[in-house]
Amino acid sequence: MVWNWQQPDWPHFSYEALPLVGYDNRLLLGAGLLFGAFKHLDVDEKSQLTIELISNEALKTSEIEGEYLDRDSLQSSIRRQFGLVSDNRKIPPAEQGIAQVMVNLYQGFQLPLSHATLFNWHTMLTNGRRDLNDIGRYRTHQEPMQIVSGQVHSPKIHYEAPPSAQVMSEMDRFIDWFNATAPDGNSPLPALVRAGIAHLYFESIHPFEDGNGRIGRAIAEKALAQCLGQPTLIAIAHIIERNKKAYYSALEQANKVNEITAWLIYFADTILSAQSHTQVRLEFLIKKAKLYDRLRGQLNVRQEKALARMFRAGPEGFKEGLSAEKYLSITGTTRPTATRDLQDLVIKGALTRTGERKYTRYYLNLES
Repeated sequence: MVWNWQQPDWPHFSYEALPLVGYDNRLLLGAGLLFGAFKHLDVDEKSQLTIELISNEALKTSEIEGEYLDRDSLQSSIRRQFGLVSDNRKIPPAEQGIAQVMVNLYQGFQLPLSHATLFNWHTMLTNGRRDLNDIGRYRTHQEPMQIVSGQVHSPKIHYEAPPSAQVMSEMDRFIDWFNATAPDGNSPLPALVRAGIAHLYFESIHPFEDGNGRIGRAIAEKALAQCLGQPTLIAIAHIIERNKKAYYSALEQANKVNEITAWLIYFADTILSAQSHTQVRLEFLIKKAKLYDRLRGQLNVRQEKALARMFRAGPEGFKEGLSAEKYLSITGTTRPTATRDLQDLVIKGALTRTGERKYTRYYLNLES
């Protein structure tokens, strides 16, 4: 197999412009809706929603790589990165590392890309790792950098990246390209085209021993934020994680050629889906903030715990509603107390009730 980086036209990616017409206008329209929604929030609400959106993206970009993090620890770490009041919990290295990357990306999106930025992200991301030789620097190992699947004795090679000896020169060229194609660069590109190429280009080089996927998605978000002039806060990793098979398939096909129209269409569709999902999630989080504001000081600890668990399910909702049995499981209380708590939540407008007896179910009342 001759990979994209081994072909004469590398890294001069080509694509058809016509199929991509209109994508950037939709991106800008969606961005306007998101930014407009944020304007109606106070400072505390903006901070809380930003933390929730960043933490959800951090969770999902890690889950794509098969790493499942603790949401509460992650949010606590993000609050600390923003200098906000947080609990005193001990944050595990993985949660602390990805939190640092995401906040650094959010706060420094407008800065040019550099080797130092990437090395810093990699050091953060690999916080606590003892199984890597190259931390905070590009890979140096002599063996091929391959993406493989299947059994050890009969692996399927999906991709082989440039050898380690070429990585520095490839990354010099990549960073020059990324900065030149920024809105204020010498050769600016449309937002979605630039972000799509940036992600594919970086993943094709695969410069680090580990962490390339998460850093590559951060680079795509940086590219979008620079073109929009504000942090995106859109759920790119969330949408990719929903259908990882399609994501890896699109990457695998794009790694074979440097005509990448199909990849850019896939990537643009993914970004716009992520933006739509974020709009829904933002509206959900705004309603959540309003509900908590309305009920401030009126809930007991058990009720707060149950509502928090329901909200954690996101806009898709708590599967099949909240039953009395689920309330017992969440709170560890007695059945009579659970009955009183649930009735009280309905009276206060926090929940709605459907069904009778063992079929009784409760749902968040976000339209009150």
